[in-house]
Amino acid sequence: MVDEDFNAADDEGHPDHPGDAGRQRPRKTADAFRTISEVADELHVPQHVLRFWETKFPQVRPLKRGGGRRYYRPEDVLLLRRVADLLYTQGYTIKGVQRLLREGGGALHENIPPASPEERQAAEMERVQAAAEKPEPPLLSRQIEPAAPVATPIPVQAPIPPPPPALPVADIPHLVERKHDAETDRLRALLTETLAALQQLRELLG
Repeated sequence: MVDEDFNAADDEGHPDHPGDAGRQRPRKTADAFRTISEVADELHVPQHVLRFWETKFPQVRPLKRGGGRRYYRPEDVLLLRRVADLLYTQGYTIKGVQRLLREGGGALHENIPPASPEERQAAEMERVQAAAEKPEPPLLSRQIEPAAPVATPIPVQAPIPPPPPALPVADIPHLVERKHDAETDRLRALLTETLAALQQLRELLG
């Protein structure tokens, strides 16, 4: 029976198995092994929660085959069903369920009363903390909203000064003559100073 159950469960994980197309899979018997997806669907619990419960309740011991695939025994499914009921319906914490397992010698009795108000409050805090510690999705998987376009500022240019007014053509000869006279006066004064300096030098040498 164990080998037949393993084969059936193994085929469940391979939708491309020959002969699967066009026919419905037979319903498994009560003593057949279940895959983690089947247990998750049956208990309405995510698969990662089932894997987490394995770390907290060592009484759950699914068989593992190649690739880490889990196959749950009927007693594993029954225990997980009781754990889910105590956590989600009866209001127990994980530590509370662990205590009940110790008190029951590794089993959970059917006549366990609902959790006390204090236990329910601690369970609620436990769920809030677990939700807060949930890891963020990878950065590449997040949807990044495009940033709003930033308007490029237009540089402010200094005003260009107007060109100087054009000089009348009639004034050009007078301007040239005026510049010529000024240059002549400057050269004449320089020559006078030079002659005076030579005269003083001659007197000193004389």
